[in-house]
Amino acid sequence: MKDKIRKLAREKNAIILSHNYQPPEIQDIADLCGDSLELSIKAAGTDADIILFCGVHFMAETASILSPDKTVLLPKQDAGCPMAEMINPDLLTAKLKTLPPMPVVTYVNSSAAVKALSTICCTSANVVKVVNSLDADEVLMTPDRNLAQYAAAHTHKKIHSWDGCCPFHDRLRAADVKRAKEMHPDAIFMAHPECRTEILEIADIVLSTSGMIQYAGTSGHRSFIIGTEVGLLYPLQKENPDKKFYPASMELMCPDMKKITLADVAASLEHLTGQIKVPEHIRIPAFKSVQDMIAIK
Repeated sequence: MKDKIRKLAREKNAIILSHNYQPPEIQDIADLCGDSLELSIKAAGTDADIILFCGVHFMAETASILSPDKTVLLPKQDAGCPMAEMINPDLLTAKLKTLPPMPVVTYVNSSAAVKALSTICCTSANVVKVVNSLDADEVLMTPDRNLAQYAAAHTHKKIHSWDGCCPFHDRLRAADVKRAKEMHPDAIFMAHPECRTEILEIADIVLSTSGMIQYAGTSGHRSFIIGTEVGLLYPLQKENPDKKFYPASMELMCPDMKKITLADVAASLEHLTGQIKVPEHIRIPAFKSVQDMIAIK
């Protein structure tokens, strides 16, 4: 199956992207693995005709936003994101009517339609920099309340937060981390900003998924407790075979990130099924919100 996928990708001039949370066999056949936005940016700079994104719906949409002339495929159309589904354009428009005029900072883990109504996007790695770049004393952050609280702790601006979250990061509790630390007392605890404040306060370091991989590779520490979706343990161990990685909790598993199989990838490439195309009236304003973020150094 892997040989078939690589043959199809060559024949169709396709690049295969895999998010860090995908199953190991999917990551192994990908041309690029990483965070969703960095993957879309890298793919946009290639001469590939087709982008096959092993991830969830909003990620494929972002690839379409940045590469409108390429065909974007999502092998499983029902691979969604519960957090992204906690907000839509109508709800955002209604919320803005209850607030004074202010910029909207939207996490990239959101639909293209919500990005299109936003002032600027952010990632878990650059959220503080994005918020501080705005010429406003107050901002609305959507859709992740935990990321908004993280930003609020690192800025003097007033943050209004949307009441959304990643249900998997949000379920991690301090007691889970305590148990993991008791089992692995020498391990460094790395937490994702999508976790609750109580988790970030006891973390040794707070990082995005790519940040965790980079930190683990350069750190002198030999063992780590990972406070994010358990799929990240595979690339961490693969990149650092001489180090040890432990999940903060096995409850941090996103079913949507595990939906895509090798058979799905092969079928999508062979028949060009699962196409994602963001309409231009949404893509253009969404592109501006993403591009304005990318432009911040």
